Amino acid sequence: MSPTEPLAAKTERRTAALELLACPSCRGRLTVERAEVRCECGLRFDVVGGIPVLVVRPSEVARRQAEWFDDEVDAEWEIERPHGAPALHRWLLEEKFRRAVEGIELREATVVAVCAGSGMDAELLARAGARVVAVDVSLGAAQRATERARRHGFELFAVVADAARLPFCDASVDVLFVHDGLHHLEDPFVGLAEMTRVARSAVSVSEPARARITALAARAGLALEREESGNRVGRLDAGAVGTELRRSGFQVVRSQRYGMYYGHEPGRLVRFLSRRGLFTAATAAFRLANAVGGRVGNKLAVVAVRS
Repeated sequence: MSPTEPLAAKTERRTAALELLACPSCRGRLTVERAEVRCECGLRFDVVGGIPVLVVRPSEVARRQAEWFDDEVDAEWEIERPHGAPALHRWLLEEKFRRAVEGIELREATVVAVCAGSGMDAELLARAGARVVAVDVSLGAAQRATERARRHGFELFAVVADAARLPFCDASVDVLFVHDGLHHLEDPFVGLAEMTRVARSAVSVSEPARARITALAARAGLALEREESGNRVGRLDAGAVGTELRRSGFQVVRSQRYGMYYGHEPGRLVRFLSRRGLFTAATAAFRLANAVGGRVGNKLAVVAVRS
């Protein structure tokens, strides 16, 4: 292998990712240059540090979300998590991802991670063999995702875009994936409809479920009704998600409720249960609890394929 081949391969993959993009307003063809993206409809978009910023008329909810994740988060933790976290915290996040993608062939698939944040799920997708485009409305989040990829040795292509106006043509990407992202939106089902519009083969949705236990936890102050950004948490109903997917031409192959709780940063209990001798018991208890009562749990994982 010549010294130029890795760079050539990386350039080729970036070019292929750029060719997936379309105008978020008219879905027309884009011309991408070093510092600007132009559409044939006349719109122009910035490119910041190699990241196209393809946002048109964002809602107030989207603006609040972008501002919060641009400026108010712990950048180092966002870039690194779950690296360096206690074993149980890492296991819960990896288990959540496993449930979200079970039954989807990711190797060599092109996957758009919607509401990708700082790239944690994009990294898991890339390590499963996918070619990943990470989309988030926050430029700060996209920059952190790019830094995560550099530090941890995987590839992704980051794009700033609104999940309610994805910058891709119809049925142009193999798999659309979202983890805890649709509930950020003004209307989660607008984001879901965009995912089904863009997905060629499959859609994976991993979101908070509308559950009685969560309503009780919210009343007790243990679950959020509004996020730190000020936006309402839009928990999803499994039946409504399935109806929307079928209406959009998809067949639901797996719809699963389960229970899981972890803090954004690991607390004392998680650290304690991560100790040698307790970790195995904690994961076994998690599996047993979900075998017994997972169907009324607070999390929802839905996988659907295009009919």
